[in-house]
Parts: sequence; structure tokens; C-alpha cells
Amino acid sequence: QVQLVESGGGLVQPGGSLRLSCAASGSIFSIYTMAWFRQAPGKQRELVASIGRGGYANYADSVKGRFTIDRDNTKKTVYLQMNSLKAEDTAVYYCYIETEKSDYWGQGTQVTVSS
Repeated sequence: QVQLVESGGGLVQPGGSLRLSCAASGSIFSIYTMAWFRQAPGKQRELVASIGRGGYANYADSVKGRFTIDRDNTKKTVYLQMNSLKAEDTAVYYCYIETEKSDYWGQGTQVTVSS
């Protein structure tokens, strides 16, 4: 059984920073794409950033230049460094991994940007 454990969410003031982590465990041989999605109240879940096994990253236009996705393949962990946070970044953030068997989602972590 595969589990994804997220951490790092919380309340931060506009302009502040947070770093999210998501560690995968269980029967995993290979992890291909790792990604972060988010879902704000009343909105659809959207892709924030993704990263392939080789390290190539892709970002939503709304976060380019502010967020950085990274991964540690030996630890089966993906990170999201979020800087210059804005109120519109408030959402539940979900990590996602694609493996040789299936796709998996984390349980979500709340990020609230407010003064």
C-alpha cells in the first residue's frame, strides 16, 4: 500500500514563505512525475507545479517566479517552496505522484495567506 504524507502547511502573512513536503512510502519501485495541485473553496483543483524524474519542472503561470518544486528521489519526497505568497494562494494543497503501478494523492494540507 502506498501512502503520501504531506506537511508544512499553515497560516502565513502576505509576502511570507512556506515550504511543503510530501513523502511517499510503501510498495513503490519507480516514481515518474511528482506534482502539487491546489483547490480553493468553490474552485476546481488546479496544477501548481510538476517535476519529472530528471528534474524538469513545469509551473502554472500564476506561481512562476514565486514557487519552486524539487524532489529527492532517494527519499521519495517532493517539496514546494512558496515565496511571496498572496491571498489568492490560499487553498488546500495536494501532492500527487505517478508510479509504475498507479497514481496516488496526498490527503491535502491547508495553506492560508492572510494578514
